Amino acid sequence: MVKQDRAIRTRRTILEAAAVVFDERGYDAATINEILARAEVTKGALYFHFPSKEELAHAVVDAQVSATPVRPALAGSSRMQELVDLGMIFAHRLLTDPVLRGSVRLTMEHSSTAPGRSGPFTGWAELHTRILTEGKERGEVLPHVVPSEVAELIVAAYGGINALSQTVSSKADLERRAIVLYEHLLPSVALPAVLARLDIAPGRGARALAELERQRSVPGPERRAAAPAGAV
Repeated sequence: MVKQDRAIRTRRTILEAAAVVFDERGYDAATINEILARAEVTKGALYFHFPSKEELAHAVVDAQVSATPVRPALAGSSRMQELVDLGMIFAHRLLTDPVLRGSVRLTMEHSSTAPGRSGPFTGWAELHTRILTEGKERGEVLPHVVPSEVAELIVAAYGGINALSQTVSSKADLERRAIVLYEHLLPSVALPAVLARLDIAPGRGARALAELERQRSVPGPERRAAAPAGAV
């Protein structure tokens, strides 16, 4: 058990070090020696967990999914609030999670050798499509809205504001840009009555993530008993 715990910690240390190097240097410029120096592990330890730089980059990219709640559905929230929370939590995590930052850098890179670039985009679009589809079925979304089209638009726009925020402020203003995106886009997507109840105020990502973690810490039967009628 001790050896297993040590191996898990070593793998995480390597993953975090690689993410930081990928975020700072990009995939092509990053070197194994830089990652080793930052992780302070031996080359044998690194290759035990990750056979190549490509495999290491794949693991960092995969962390983009695991670092963010698959469905951030808080008790009693609407599907449109869930849609907002998905992006706001993501923006918050980008400021606090180095592995997620490295993953996004790899996903956004234009280098032809950077691995796994399309997967996160596809996954995010599919998740947004499901939430929008459910929102339409529940009467939260305007009749003319095509969920798959809006989902791709949101994912593409988010990628754009992320790139812009990285360039001008190292992501310090990403939350503000995400709020502006939702303020301008959602009136064309959601019913006015739904819009009026949405929380897209500054700090929403941190608040939603804290509440989500609190709810998930409550035992199953107690969580169901505390949830209001119609909650997810």
